[in-house]
Amino acid sequence: MESSRTADRRARRARRPLRSLALVSVAVVAVVGATAGGTVYVKARAHSGGGPVSSAATPSVSPSSATTTQEAAVAEPVVDFDERLATVVKAVRATGEAKVSVAVLDVESGDSAVYGEGAFDTASIVKVDILAALLLQHQERGTALTAREKAYATTMIENSDNASASALWDTIGKAAGLDAANKRLGLTGTEGGDGALWGLTQTTAADQLTLLQQVFGDDSELSEASRSYLQGLMGRIEADQRWGVSAAADGSGSALKNGWLPRSTTGLWDINSIGRVTAGGHTFLVAVLSNGNSTQAKGISLVEAAAKAAVSVFTGAGASAAAVSR
Repeated sequence: MESSRTADRRARRARRPLRSLALVSVAVVAVVGATAGGTVYVKARAHSGGGPVSSAATPSVSPSSATTTQEAAVAEPVVDFDERLATVVKAVRATGEAKVSVAVLDVESGDSAVYGEGAFDTASIVKVDILAALLLQHQERGTALTAREKAYATTMIENSDNASASALWDTIGKAAGLDAANKRLGLTGTEGGDGALWGLTQTTAADQLTLLQQVFGDDSELSEASRSYLQGLMGRIEADQRWGVSAAADGSGSALKNGWLPRSTTGLWDINSIGRVTAGGHTFLVAVLSNGNSTQAKGISLVEAAAKAAVSVFTGAGASAAAVSR
């Protein structure tokens, strides 16, 4: 069944104006191909007669005939990025009970893709959301973060300090404050954790991609100053936490936040990573969520392989989709 994103692309292309080829003999060649994801397409090409056309030798052509014969629509291939993402992520072999969900956006082209359904524990990636909520509240009041709030924000993001996160969780009004902020930010599948359990906030990869767009994009509820502040903190993550989506980068300048949580009820690990990376000359926003990992190391390997695979959908580079089975 055709996805809504594919239908939207077809509708946009259908509205593009036709290209007029005045006083040139036209041959339309149909070329049948297929996308990497298996989507078949037909591309029409318009060719000239092969040499210059003399105005003196131009035959008389009626306006209606010219309109009919001298216009050719150029159909572009339609790429189903969701299908491509599903193909490459499924090649990343998770072990045991591990599950993974991925969302990725090519900032330059605006193309995006999502793989996986269902909600995941946020673990410490919610700390980006907590700070976004705090910044929104200050924007509404026309106030600035206090010195203490800035100190908490720095250690919460750069060092993933839990005590700082708990302090700011209380400041924003816990789950109610987070949920109110997320309504403004456009997150529709995220629900704050009960009581003091901010790490058990439930979210989706698609929602985390929306949050990243609010942090790194220009069309945002966050002010330019708020975005710049959050971006700066995410760009200064301490060295031993620079894993996750940054594995997909081929250059410097990654900005990210990771989350890891061993569940006491199962003994299995939640491992998540969100952020901005550059690869193949493009900038990408990437969110990878996983749960059911038998160890932290296997969860990190799964998340990194999934991030590389997601970016490869747009760069064309070979994804590192080796088995995660240390």
